[in-house]
Amino acid sequence: MSDIGDWFKSIPLITRYWFAGSIAVPLIGKLGLISPMYLVLWPENFFHKFQIWRPVTSTLYFPVGPGTGFLYLVNLYFLYQYSTRLETGAFDGRPADYIFMLLFNWICIVITGLMMDMQLLMIPLIMSVLYVWAQLNRDMIVSFWFGTRFKACYLPWVILGFNYIIGGSVVNELIGNLVGHLYFFLMFKYPMDLGGRSFLSTPQFLYRFFPTRRGGVSGFGAPPSRRPMAQEQGGGGGGGGRHNWGQGFRLGDD
Repeated sequence: MSDIGDWFKSIPLITRYWFAGSIAVPLIGKLGLISPMYLVLWPENFFHKFQIWRPVTSTLYFPVGPGTGFLYLVNLYFLYQYSTRLETGAFDGRPADYIFMLLFNWICIVITGLMMDMQLLMIPLIMSVLYVWAQLNRDMIVSFWFGTRFKACYLPWVILGFNYIIGGSVVNELIGNLVGHLYFFLMFKYPMDLGGRSFLSTPQFLYRFFPTRRGGVSGFGAPPSRRPMAQEQGGGGGGGGRHNWGQGFRLGDD
């Protein structure tokens, strides 16, 4: 048990709370301590009965059973792996920026869920985080089942097909990928590669609660840096304005 405790404490703080919530809430529903009917997202109850907790619980809850247990465990693994890699890589020492990314993705997914009458939002949020990691490490070669190898930028779409095969819904994974792409485009691609204005920025109050710090574990990929002004305006030399998107680790690496 001490080994499990040490492993749990080694998980980065934000990922640790998300990971723990994604275990605790399904367990509460499974044991019947709270009816799963109160944990899913129902627009009628949210808007007219003011059950404002539903957007949060529907992001953490997943109905675990004989037909869904494997899908749940696979996505819990993706949560742990890729949230950890982002928090200790591109967002290393910047918890406010990472929380803002999660909040932005979550708000977009909740709005989509209310519009499309989706009850469960766990998989879309996990996939949005995985998509951002894949784009920040897009040229990294990753390995998947049966020795298949491909660039990380294709990983979200491979997992979309994989989750569908083992019992998931293409809609959940697709929404997660689109929301992840929206964040990546507005935060990195449009202002840094295309020279547009920055539409997203972390609110200052988050920095007050979660101040930027130095140190930590890095090497899991980094966000692209802004090009020099001379290169932006003059077109510069070789490279075509491409960025070094950072490096990552292969699937399954500890």
